[in-house]
Amino acid sequence: MKIISWNVNGIRAVLQKGFQEFVKEHSPDILCLQETKARPEQVKLDLPEYPFKYWNSAEKKGYSGTAIFSKTEPLSVISDIGIEKHDAEGRVLTAEFTDYYLVNVYVPNAKRGLLRLEYRHKEWDVDFLAYLKQLEKVKPVIFCGDLNVAHKEIDLANPQSNKTTKTKPGNAGFTDEERSGFDNLIAAGFIDTFREFHQGNGHYTWWSYMGGARSRNVGWRIDYFCISPPLRSRLKDAFILPDVMGSDHAPIGIELL
Repeated sequence: MKIISWNVNGIRAVLQKGFQEFVKEHSPDILCLQETKARPEQVKLDLPEYPFKYWNSAEKKGYSGTAIFSKTEPLSVISDIGIEKHDAEGRVLTAEFTDYYLVNVYVPNAKRGLLRLEYRHKEWDVDFLAYLKQLEKVKPVIFCGDLNVAHKEIDLANPQSNKTTKTKPGNAGFTDEERSGFDNLIAAGFIDTFREFHQGNGHYTWWSYMGGARSRNVGWRIDYFCISPPLRSRLKDAFILPDVMGSDHAPIGIELL
C-alpha cells in the first residue's frame, strides 16, 4: 500500500507540468492533494485508475482546497472537522478505510507578519488535534499534508535566521507557537514517519521560488505523514520525492505492509 501526498499549489497549473505523468509513474494506491485551488468541475483529469475522487474546495474561489484520489472505495468520506470557524477553506478531507482513517490536511499558514498565528496556535492546532484523537477512538489514524511548520532545526536550511529570539518572533512556519503545536501531536502519540527512516538535515519538501532556493536545496520540511502507534509495525518506508517538479512543494509518501 503506497500513499502519496502533494501540495500542488494549484491543480490546474500542475496539470500543465506533468502531473498526470507523475501519477502514472508512481501509481500510489491513494493520492492526497493540498492547495488544489479549484472545484472539481474546473479540472479535466484523465486518471481512470482512480475511480474514487473526492474534493473539499474552499468557499473562496481559487484558494486552498484538498482532494483524495483512491483506487479503492473508502467506507466513508468526511469533509472538514465539524467546527464552523475552520470549515470554509476546504482544509481537511478524511477517508475511512477498513483498518484506519486517512486524514488529508492543509494547515493554515500563519502568514507574513504572523497575522494568523494566534488563530493557528490557539484555535486550529487545538481543534485539529482533538479531531484526530476523536477518530483514533474508533481506529488508527494516518494524517498527511502540508502542516506549514518545520518542527525542528534540522527541518529547515537556515534555522538561526528564522527562529524566535528575545528581540523578534520567529518567521511563519518556525515560530515557537507553531513548533509547539507539532510537539503536541507527537506528545499525543503520533509518529513522524519520515524520521523513522531518515535522520539529519537536508531533507526538505518546500523551497521558495526566489533566489534559486530549490537548486541550492535551501528549503523547509513542512509536509508530513504521521501515524497512530498501532500502524508502526506496518510502516515499510517513508520518503520525499524532491526531484519531482511542478510545484514549490515536493510530493511525500509512505508504504505500508
